Amino acid sequence: MGNKTIRNKKINKKETPVSTTAAPVLISPQIWLPQVWGYRLIGNLFLLTVIFSVAFAIFTIKSNLIGKQLGSLSNQFYTFSGNLGFNINDIVISGRYHTDKEDLLKAIGVDRGYNIMQLDLEYLKEQIESLPWVRRANLKRSYFPNILQIDLQEREVKSIWQFENNFYPIDAEGNIIDSEYIPTSPLLLIVGAGAPENIKDLMQSIQDDPEVFARIKVANFISKRRWNIILDDIEKGITVKLPEENIKEAWQKLLKLNKSVGLLKRKLTVIDLRLAGKVIVKLQQSELDSPQQLNQLKEQKI
Repeated sequence: MGNKTIRNKKINKKETPVSTTAAPVLISPQIWLPQVWGYRLIGNLFLLTVIFSVAFAIFTIKSNLIGKQLGSLSNQFYTFSGNLGFNINDIVISGRYHTDKEDLLKAIGVDRGYNIMQLDLEYLKEQIESLPWVRRANLKRSYFPNILQIDLQEREVKSIWQFENNFYPIDAEGNIIDSEYIPTSPLLLIVGAGAPENIKDLMQSIQDDPEVFARIKVANFISKRRWNIILDDIEKGITVKLPEENIKEAWQKLLKLNKSVGLLKRKLTVIDLRLAGKVIVKLQQSELDSPQQLNQLKEQKI
């Protein structure tokens, strides 16, 4: 009986065997640190490149290494091209009337035999246009024959500015020409501080009637604000007082009255156009004996 029991136990053990395999152990996910050594290497290489570039640039600037090499190559090229015949044969200048010849040649700074390919035309243009009489300069070079062509456009004197007992030629744009000038024909005399800067606008407003414009002898800029125009004679002519603004409109009133009633044919001393809608005139002393003319011209409304 006891053996059976033991046998049965053995059988039962066999039926329910105990596993010798260990239970599975859960492993937590591993955390990998980023591999930064590659980025650090690239960054260090970039930093070294920048440092080397800056150091090379500083060395190059201080030693002018590249400049010396380029300068040497340029000199060799110009010497070689000069030997081939690329030297200036002639300098042709047109449009020179007032510009001093010596001043012009000094501004050009080159002569026959100079390498025509070495010319810096933009620089020469700036030098020539810095001369008092030169308004614009056009430069062109041609080969075989090797000619430097310079075409000048000089300033044209339109008026003479009197200021502090000195006289200065003035061009159409109101620029002062810093040079001696002797007029060969009658010119408009402008007077007053600030007159050159404002003469262009005045001229554009009073040139509609060539006949009347030809009678203008003096333009006096009053207190840097407005103009007085003197017709016919500096001392005994007619003084036309223009307003500060709307000069053209005021001048048109004058031209209209001149055509309708012959205003500028009268013996007047002053025509005042400063008041809007009115023209006030002052007669010469000999005309004051005529009350009828005084009433007609003393004040006219437009």
